[in-house]
Parts: sequence; C-alpha cells; structure tokens
Amino acid sequence: MLLTRRNFVGLSLGLVVGGRSIASAAPLPRDADIVVIGAGAAGIAAARRIAAANRKVLVLEAGAAIGGRCQTDATTFDGPFDRGARWLYNPDLQPLAKLARSAGMELVAAPQGQKMRIGRRYARAGEAEDFLATLVRANRAIDDGARRADIACAAVLPKDLGDWSGATEFLLGPYATGKDLKDLSTVDQVRALRRDAAMSVRPGVGALMVKLAEGLPVALSTPATRIVWGNRDCTVETPAGNVSARVVIVTASTSVLTSGKIRFAPELPKRQLDAASKLTLGNSDHIALELPGNPLGLGRDDVLIEQSRDNRTASLVANVGGSSVCSVDVGGGFGRDLSAQGEAAMVAFAREWLGKLFGSDAVSGVRRTSVTRWDAAPYVLGAMSAAAPGAQGSRRVLGEPLGPLLLAGEATHETQWGTVGGAWESGERAADAALKRIGGAKEAAPAAVSRPARQSRPRHEAPRAPSSAMSWPRG
Repeated sequence: MLLTRRNFVGLSLGLVVGGRSIASAAPLPRDADIVVIGAGAAGIAAARRIAAANRKVLVLEAGAAIGGRCQTDATTFDGPFDRGARWLYNPDLQPLAKLARSAGMELVAAPQGQKMRIGRRYARAGEAEDFLATLVRANRAIDDGARRADIACAAVLPKDLGDWSGATEFLLGPYATGKDLKDLSTVDQVRALRRDAAMSVRPGVGALMVKLAEGLPVALSTPATRIVWGNRDCTVETPAGNVSARVVIVTASTSVLTSGKIRFAPELPKRQLDAASKLTLGNSDHIALELPGNPLGLGRDDVLIEQSRDNRTASLVANVGGSSVCSVDVGGGFGRDLSAQGEAAMVAFAREWLGKLFGSDAVSGVRRTSVTRWDAAPYVLGAMSAAAPGAQGSRRVLGEPLGPLLLAGEATHETQWGTVGGAWESGERAADAALKRIGGAKEAAPAAVSRPARQSRPRHEAPRAPSSAMSWPRG
C-alpha cells in the first residue's frame, strides 16, 4: 500500500510530536472552535492560521501519517524519497519556500526543462527545436480553443503533430495533470498559473509538512465518518467519539468527497457534489528504482521523456536529490491501468521502459524498489484534481462557504490547483473565513494570579507555555 495505515478500532489516538506518531490514551476533546478534517497541506495551513489567532483548533486525520498527498519515505532508500508531491513552484509567490527556509530546510532548484530521448539516443538540436515548436503550437491551440468554449483539450489539438504527437499529449496531459487530454478542460489549463522555478526540499516535501504541523493538535487514524452541520454548531462523528465545533473545514480530496466515505447531515448541496464530481483526481504514480553507479549517465534530478508512439510511456526523474534512486513516473489512463495491476507489474514496466531507452545493462543492477499507488490510498483515491471539459467553474463552486461548513484543498484553487502551494493557500483562505464567522482572533488570556492565604503580597505566576502537540485542548 502507498501508506502504512492502521485500522482504527475506537480505542487509541495518534498524536504527532516532532514528526513522530505515538499512541496516547488521552480522550478526544469534546469540542473546539474549529475542527479541520485532513492533515495535508490545506489542513495544516488552516490549523496554523487558527492557532495563531488563539482559537481552539483540532485536526482529524483519517490516515496514520501527516501530510496527505505529501509523504516522504525516509527508510526504504539511503535518502529521502517523496512519494507524492516533490516540487514547490513559484517560490517567490507563495509562503512555503520561506517557511521551509525558516525551518532550516534547504531548497534546491530543479533543472530547467526536460531531456528528450528518441529510442536509444538523445534528440539532436534540430529535433529538440522541432519538438518545442510543436509544443508551442499545441499550447496555442488550447489557448484559442478556450476562448471559444470550455471543451476537451484533445478536441482542439492540431491533427498534424506527426512524430511528436505522443510526447506532446503526454507532456500536456498525464505528466502535468494526471489525466489524458480528452478528459481535460481547455479553460482550466489556460487559467492555471505557470509552474515556474520548481524547487525540491532536501529533507522532502512530506518532511516539511510534518515540521510545519509541530505544536498542532492532530489526531491520527481518526476518520471523520459523519458531519452534522445544519444547525448553528457542528458535530463531527469519529470512531473515537464526537467533537462539537462552531465551524468545520473539510480538506478531503474531491474523490473522497464523492465516494461517500464522509457522510453529511444534511447532505452536501447538489451544487457542491456536482462540482466535486467534475474535479476528480487523476493518476500520477512514482516507480522508484535504486540504480547504483549512475548507469544512465544523468545528473541530479534530471527530467527525461521520450518520443513516444502511444500512451504506454512515462517520464524519469534521475538521481533524485543526488541519490541513486531514479523515479519512473506514470499517469493518466495508462498509469491508472498499470497501478491496478499491482507493484510487480509497475516495477516490470519501469525496467522495460528504461531498458528500451538505455539498454538492458543499464537496469541489470537494480537494487531496492518502491512504488506508489495513490488510487488505492483509501483516504486519497488519486493524485491531483483536473477539471473535466466544461467544468472549470466548478473550482469556485466547490470553495463556496456553506455556513458553518467550508471546503478547502487544491481542487478549490482556480489557478494553483494540483500544487502544494495551491492547497496551502486554500487552507489559509478557509481559516480566514472560519475565523471571520466566529468573531476573529481571540486575545490571549492574561497570566493567572495566585493569592496564597498566608502571603501578605500576591505572587504572580509565570505565563504557561503554549500547548504542545501532546497537550490536548480541554472541552
């Protein structure tokens, strides 16, 4: 499985302390000002904002780890390997890069562009220029199509892309969004913020999420099974007990929202459910192969694609973070079908694909392997949201406030969907809306004053330290 998860049986509660999950006998708090569902980027961002406003917040996470779709594996290989999101985009435009640096985490710029492989050789300069020109034509066609109507990207693609059609469709579809072009909205693609200046986090994006969650009250392995939200206050039902709140922020993925794993009373409005159903998650999985000695002859984090003949293709991130791990990444319909076949089939494809491009000797020394299967992760069910043709407006609809119930996550961001930065910003926006609903920030309580009976002068107590992740807010 993608994540190590425990089946919660209603007796134990997971807390996060310094990035470690520990068991605790502490009961679930009975109430909070705001309950956040999900400890991914959006949930962590929301909880930090609420805690900074001195409001009582509780984060409920169905899985056994913090991070949501940001998970760093620090045990399988000799270095960290991000099993989900691995890049922070546009670091000058969003706060995560600054937060990472403040946390002492080094950011490393990704190489610019991709290398192109044509069979067993690299593309020549003229061929690379031809491919880039083809890519520009395809993008312009999508731009022009979006001005006329919000239709499928595949419907507006030029028909004369020739030998570059496979690589173009892969790069614009499965590689970038997790879905094939026939399933993608032209307007959604055009309105997306350009994803420039990609940066990796040396300890891992998932490790960054764990770091940023330090000090927050996070209950792991505690799924929200039902949310009662029609009244003035809300009730969140879990196997560990019920929690009342004035506002609930739900950051579950669109695929989870439409799956029925979380029940709502009353039901979510049809408008929001329809929006979520048009923003379901695409497929994007990593197949990690440890290749000691750099038999592919590539640099750190080099990205490579091929001049593919069909959709049975992938991309490569070589020597991830300077390690011996190479990540063969699949996506779209092919990636989903491959993932459904299981880990052995995924590893076999990765070896076959690399062998086709670099020779069988290049993959003869594969050591440890690991794969992700996000479609099978029960509390995620996919990789990133991508709007169906005609559905770009669904992002705004999904994020509309529903009184004491707010929906957040990357799918609600109209321009940074599919990114960690978009998820983070959506969480902060939801937190601001929630705080506004309950009256904004709360002033910190003054230091308590103790007046012992036998003392002629009052003795002032020192202010108590802020609650740590081990100290649950009391109802």
